[in-house]
Amino acid sequence: MGKLFRQAFALLLSLTAITGLAYPFAVTGIAQLAFPNQANGSLILRDGRPIGSALIGQSFTDPEYFWGRPSATTPQPYNGTASGGSNLGPTNPALTDAVKARIAALRAADPGNHAPVPVDLVTASGSGLDPDISPAAALYQVPRVARARGLPQAEVRTLVNRHIAGRQFGVLGEPRVDVLELNLALDTLSVARPRR
Repeated sequence: MGKLFRQAFALLLSLTAITGLAYPFAVTGIAQLAFPNQANGSLILRDGRPIGSALIGQSFTDPEYFWGRPSATTPQPYNGTASGGSNLGPTNPALTDAVKARIAALRAADPGNHAPVPVDLVTASGSGLDPDISPAAALYQVPRVARARGLPQAEVRTLVNRHIAGRQFGVLGEPRVDVLELNLALDTLSVARPRR
């Protein structure tokens, strides 16, 4: 019986060393060598300091910034520890009311814009953390952002078009715009071109 306990204990120690130490260190080391940006959270830096991640959205509510998808996380938007959708079905009155309120808020922020509201500006993603919006959602916001910043719409539209990322490998997903990166570029544009 003692021999069995020694063998079991030796197996426990060796598997702990392999799966608890060697494997995680090996995977971490390979990831740091091969994909350092992704392994460190795809951080976006400004002046050498991290200000966000390309993988997690941030809440922008000021009219002079592009707004992302609504986030269903609580207690604050884009809370990575509470990732998840609202789980409200398309016939749920609460979802209908939330979408109507979001459309009303978009219309109030830009009363002259009578274009159809892109769906991703009024519905949350499955994770509640989506950092991207569709090109249509970004272009919809151009008049409001341009007016708030005192910039020509054509200049802001050109900036949006430069930040459209295509499908991954040319076939996966849909074209998209990272809201944080677009807003950072917008800040740079506004600094380089003083407001009127």
